[in-house]
Amino acid sequence: MIEASLRKSGATHIAGVDEAGRGACAGPLVVAALILKDPQSADLAEITDSKELTARQRENLFDVVIAHALSYSIVIIPTGEIDNGGIHRANLEGMRRAVMGLEIEPDYVLTDGYEISGLNAPSLAVWKGDQVALTISAASILAKVTRDRIMIELHNDFPQYGFDSHKGYITAAHTRALKKYGPAEVHRKSFANVSALLHK
Repeated sequence: MIEASLRKSGATHIAGVDEAGRGACAGPLVVAALILKDPQSADLAEITDSKELTARQRENLFDVVIAHALSYSIVIIPTGEIDNGGIHRANLEGMRRAVMGLEIEPDYVLTDGYEISGLNAPSLAVWKGDQVALTISAASILAKVTRDRIMIELHNDFPQYGFDSHKGYITAAHTRALKKYGPAEVHRKSFANVSALLHK
C-alpha cells in the first residue's frame, strides 16, 4: 500500500484526490479529496475503484468513507466553467480546490494520474491510482456518488435525455436523445458531439 510506505517515511495526513465525470458530455465535473483517519482500518476493506463497484455498493460505502475521513472536500465544477477553460484545466483546478478545501493540511497528496501544481504539500500522480491507492479509491467513491446524485436530479428536470441511466456519458441512447431534442443547458458545448449538433 502506497499510504503505508508514506507513513513509514513520516507522512501522517495523506490526502487522496479523484474526479468523476471527466468523459461525460453533460453535467458537472465532481472532484473529491480526503484524508482517512486510518487507511489500514478493516472497515475499509471493501473500498476499491468506484468503477468496479455497483451503484448500491458505492452508496453504502459513501457513508463508510465519510465516517472514516479525518477531513474531506467535494468540489463541483459546472458545465460553463468546463466549456470556458476546457476539461483538463477544469479537472486540475478542481483537484487544487478540493485539496485546498480540506480542513487539515495534508503532508502528502496522492492524485489519480494527473500532477497538480500549486499545492502546499508534495504530491505524487499515481498511474491508475484509484486501483492501487486506498485514499484515491475512497475519494473516487465520494466523487462518483455525488455526481450520480446530481445527474439523477438533472433527470427530473430533463427526463428526455435519460440522465438517470447513463449519467451524461455518450451512450447510444444519449446520442439519439441529443439528435432528437438537441443539447440542453447542462450539456458541455465544448465537447465535439454536442458542438456538432449546435453548428449543423
